[in-house]
Amino acid sequence: MTALQTTVAGLAELGPRTLGVTEWVGIEQHRVNQFADATDDHQWIHVDPERAAVGPFGTTIAHGYLTLSLLPRMLEQLIQVTDQVRGTNYGIDRVRFTNPVPVGSHIRLAAELAEAKIRDDGGVQYKVAVRVEIRGEDRPAMIGESIYLAYATHAE
Repeated sequence: MTALQTTVAGLAELGPRTLGVTEWVGIEQHRVNQFADATDDHQWIHVDPERAAVGPFGTTIAHGYLTLSLLPRMLEQLIQVTDQVRGTNYGIDRVRFTNPVPVGSHIRLAAELAEAKIRDDGGVQYKVAVRVEIRGEDRPAMIGESIYLAYATHAE
């Protein structure tokens, strides 16, 4: 899939639209372990394959916040703001972790631009409806809305 390319000014004009789906991203144990180290969240369900094998999911699972943290990386595959000199994660709304992500599985992002508006400070605030899918599963791993700010090279 080719990413939608737009400028900051163009982003404010786009209106609601489907952005598409990303490529699949593998969720491997080393990534989960690195996230556990970075966040000091070493709960056994994430980092102990032997104990997790007899746990409720039969294997270790990714942290929900690891899944959430991959959104910006995946979203870059769907939309690129070509004159943006500063982009900011502004917040998240209605995020729910609806299905565990087993280690060894693959996830992808399905996204829709929900709204975009010009801010008083010259930036554009835009909201993206997100759904993280697990290959082979009907129920998504995560759903919600992510809000970003984009600022252009020069004031408009």
